[in-house]
Amino acid sequence: MRPRYAKVGVFGLGLLGGSAALGLKSRFLAGEVHAFDRDPKALEAALALGAADRVHTEIGPWVADLDLAVLAAPVGAIPALIEEIRPHASEKTLFTDVGSVKGPVVRAASVLPRFVGGHPMAGSERAGVQNAHAGLLENAVWVLTPTGATDPADLEEVETLVSELGAYPLVLDPELHDRLVARVSHLPYLLAVALNLLVSRDEKKDLLMFLAAGGFRDLTRVASGSPRMSRDMVAENREAVGAALSDLKAALAELEAALENPDELIHLAEEAKRTRDALPVVKRSLLPVRHELVVQVPDRPGELARITTALGEAGVNIKDIEVLTIRDAGGAIRLGFAEPGEKAAARRVLEGIGYRVVSPG
Repeated sequence: MRPRYAKVGVFGLGLLGGSAALGLKSRFLAGEVHAFDRDPKALEAALALGAADRVHTEIGPWVADLDLAVLAAPVGAIPALIEEIRPHASEKTLFTDVGSVKGPVVRAASVLPRFVGGHPMAGSERAGVQNAHAGLLENAVWVLTPTGATDPADLEEVETLVSELGAYPLVLDPELHDRLVARVSHLPYLLAVALNLLVSRDEKKDLLMFLAAGGFRDLTRVASGSPRMSRDMVAENREAVGAALSDLKAALAELEAALENPDELIHLAEEAKRTRDALPVVKRSLLPVRHELVVQVPDRPGELARITTALGEAGVNIKDIEVLTIRDAGGAIRLGFAEPGEKAAARRVLEGIGYRVVSPG
């Protein structure tokens, strides 16, 4: 089977760049992946992972031979990267990017013959190409940000590419994208930083860290990401982030005032609960439904292998698996299936060999 693109270039071998390269390779969308990075160690890791076929530490004439180019450098570095690429860019190459801020990038990219801005809403607190995997982009919402200068055929091509990578394309105006991600991505990062600073600067820091439970850990997980990359992300979107911070301050002031009025606090908490509870509905309108089971697992070696082997022998395909920790019930795993029939079959198999199984919700 001939791949969609004979030669693809990935410029920047971090988590997203490496994952995009692996996705292109694993889905036979790229015949040959050329990887560019200033860091030789990142390129060595990309070769070892199979994310790249050829590597480069310098921009050069090889760029003109690419059919597709993915700009995956830190968002603050993309405009300078574009200027370096510009003398070698040809009409043959369709450029896109994975930067988390779109306004500055699409303005800088106006010098390229063909460009469609993009931002996959995916990531991890674990940075670097060594943590890249093709599945990172699967089921992600992938925002595309065309401008008036974007060729509709190029936009359609990138939409098709995103779908073939297992993600969901969503077309937005670049400035609207930046305003929205400031509230759902960049502001939560700053909030996680602030909460951790409250702990680190408290005279009872050690005791606070000991008391921090799952809720605090979940809320502050994003603060474990690369500080430099996160700083660039927030700084490049400073205007929209500043507006979001102003609105957050107003919301916190409203909550502070409500401390003296328990009924008002309940009202605000109920509004917040309705919003949070609605998130899975939005998610399910974009992502495939997963039919889930939670299986109680005894604390013995080999139990996970026993479960997966039993389901495999019964012809039941597991789509998702997550290891859970439940204080009162020992260990547990959550299994996700694509179809309700597979879920029902899995339940019969697992209960038949002695496992306690429950269906969430």
